[in-house]
Amino acid sequence: MISVNDVHKSYTKNKETIKGVSFEVKDGMIFGLLGPNGAGKTTLMQMISTLLSPSSGSITIDGLNAKDNLLDIHKRIGYLTTEVRLDPMSTPDKLWDFFGELYAIPREESASRKKEIFCKLGIMPFKDKRINELSTGMKQKASIAISLIHNPPVIIFDEPTNGLDILTSKQVTDYLIELKNEGHSIILSTHIFSVAESLCDEIAILVDGKIVAQGDVDSLVKQTEAKNFEEAFFKIYVEHHVEE
Repeated sequence: MISVNDVHKSYTKNKETIKGVSFEVKDGMIFGLLGPNGAGKTTLMQMISTLLSPSSGSITIDGLNAKDNLLDIHKRIGYLTTEVRLDPMSTPDKLWDFFGELYAIPREESASRKKEIFCKLGIMPFKDKRINELSTGMKQKASIAISLIHNPPVIIFDEPTNGLDILTSKQVTDYLIELKNEGHSIILSTHIFSVAESLCDEIAILVDGKIVAQGDVDSLVKQTEAKNFEEAFFKIYVEHHVEE
């Protein structure tokens, strides 16, 4: 489970990027952070994944605080961002084996898990191709596979379908639903309405560094008296966004 409690983040003295955010992500749940570019989604995800430290507040993963349990938390999370760059001269197969050794996964277990995930994501026919020869979608799927090599209970994905074609996006979202059904806690950030609507059990709308609304799709539509989820989002955004 992920617990975020009154988290603030400032890069400069007089400007907060994240302003008192709190939420929980339970086991077997997909939690979505939805907001426009610049809302603070990536900063928040980087703090949850321990790449950044909060200026104040606390974040726990499976009851562990990053300040005291960094290595244990890293064993429990899989983190993927669009900024991940795989070695362009290597292959999905070699990269999997390399990271499998880093995580000290037994060789037979690693090979079995590689076959399972590569088949599910359609990577198997391309496993021996260099990364720089793969399509954008195949690179993203290879990144997803490797980020989940250790079967982490907590999955943190920043814009997992960004830039993917329709078929690749469907493969990725179907796999995320499968992971949820296996009991993983999943948090993803997105600015794509259809992804948030189809995947997320609960959605937090982030505007100017604050969560201004939270709930499932139906409750957000109902509370704004909107015709659909997209209209609900824009009503919430207009109500809470402040031009600087």
